[in-house]
Amino acid sequence: MNTKRLILAIVVMFIAVFAMNLLIHGVWLQSAYKETMSLWRAESEMNARFGWMLLGQFLFASTFAVIWAAGFAERQCLRCAVCYGILMALFNQAETLINYVVMPLPPSLAVKWFVAGIAQGLVMGVLVYYLYKPKPAESKSTEQRTAPAAA
Repeated sequence: MNTKRLILAIVVMFIAVFAMNLLIHGVWLQSAYKETMSLWRAESEMNARFGWMLLGQFLFASTFAVIWAAGFAERQCLRCAVCYGILMALFNQAETLINYVVMPLPPSLAVKWFVAGIAQGLVMGVLVYYLYKPKPAESKSTEQRTAPAAA
């Protein structure tokens, strides 16, 4: 595993998740949240727990990058990264469907969360593809020199 590139990917992806969530929730969905104020904590209560939000976003970015690095990066395929991002987003958006069932969310808000989550996953898949590169494999000549001689 390429530790330097993994750390870079985690940091950049954390910043990207924060920025995308700010745009999605702080700008695009702001009016929907005002219409459903009874469902949410007061802004002062949310601000008091902001560190937990950052931790959640960091865990999301870290897990996304580590799973990519451990299981998919060797393929070095943009198409694979897009598929990975969409699959991870679908995994994450399963929670949106559950929240829609157990919380009195307007259907339009649940749909917007779902669509935004899929788009965010796609962007993150592309980002992790460009940010994380595995360590280059040693050349075959090195492998041949260290391999035992055939009898």
